[in-house]
Amino acid sequence: MNEPLTPFRIDVPQEQLDDLRERLRRTRWPDPEPVADWSQGVPLSYVRDLCRYWAEEYDWRATEARLNALPQYVTEIDGVRVHFAHVRSPHPDALPLVLTNGWPGSLTEYLKVVEPLTNPPDPADAFHLVLPTLPGYGFSGKPTTTGWGVQRIARAWAELMARLGYARYGAAGSDWGTSVTTSLGQQDAARLAGIHVIPPIAAPDPATFDDLTDDERATLEALEHAGEHESGYSAEQSTKPQTLGYGLVDSPAALCAWIVEKFRSWTERPDLLTRDELLDNVMLYWLPGTGASSARLYWESFRQVSEWFTRTNDDTIDVPTGCSVFPREVPRPSRRWAARRYTDIRWWHEPPRGGHFAALEEPELFAEELRSFFRLVR
Repeated sequence: MNEPLTPFRIDVPQEQLDDLRERLRRTRWPDPEPVADWSQGVPLSYVRDLCRYWAEEYDWRATEARLNALPQYVTEIDGVRVHFAHVRSPHPDALPLVLTNGWPGSLTEYLKVVEPLTNPPDPADAFHLVLPTLPGYGFSGKPTTTGWGVQRIARAWAELMARLGYARYGAAGSDWGTSVTTSLGQQDAARLAGIHVIPPIAAPDPATFDDLTDDERATLEALEHAGEHESGYSAEQSTKPQTLGYGLVDSPAALCAWIVEKFRSWTERPDLLTRDELLDNVMLYWLPGTGASSARLYWESFRQVSEWFTRTNDDTIDVPTGCSVFPREVPRPSRRWAARRYTDIRWWHEPPRGGHFAALEEPELFAEELRSFFRLVR
């Protein structure tokens, strides 16, 4: 028997907000970094100013109201509560689309694109939008056993779409959402109109190394740099997420710095993101205390996805696929690398602007990427 879909509304007790402000005011700060840039992490002056704003001026209730304007539900799948927003288009023939974010993103990442996707200028481009929260993230449940990797999450998403009555649907995602969407393309191909990934999981192909394009050569250099200077977070989260979690769940300043560093590193134009937008996202980790539980997805799946990335000729995905590669993404695979895994690429585009959080940075470009691909497969 199907589990019920229970309406859900965010209602954070005032005591939690008061506790947050008190913790921020009592933060024990480290000494300043002895460098003049972000090479050692988030500068003390930056995070202190952001946390001061968080404690004294930030308005959670306004964000709570914006989130509660979305129809939200919870349902139990495979023993874990799944929280999701389900925004139906006013156009009845809209294509159902399950859209998945990753770490350190959240539902707030998509607030700017809900209206353009569900009610676009051309009704033929409309989607019924399903925005699930990964297990261990946000207001979804926290798995109490191991095994909740990207493949199990993909199975849960397939079940969710079936419970919603969608016999045919599209899937899209970025970051962990790319991995979940790719796995959906393998597990639920018969029901999928197509998948869209930002960017595709594509290994550099050694067979091309004697004939690299300038962009491919730049990608290899960027991967080497990222491995040496930007991978500390993934090493910790994929090996010792519990140890890390004590600080992230107890200290809002630590959580803020841990997450905001990635928004700075992975965003093409960090100045486009407001302090409120950054803190809206941090709050969906702070309020439900998901510093450890969200990091565990790295422990579950980072090695597997790394193997996908290093292998070039197995685990193919044969459903129609759209790929968008924004300029700030690392890695930025080439189409010929991606085509070894995604065998039916119908759409490949490299937008002129944007980075890892494209729906937040460049919502118009993000929405048009999805519309352009799914026009081909509706």
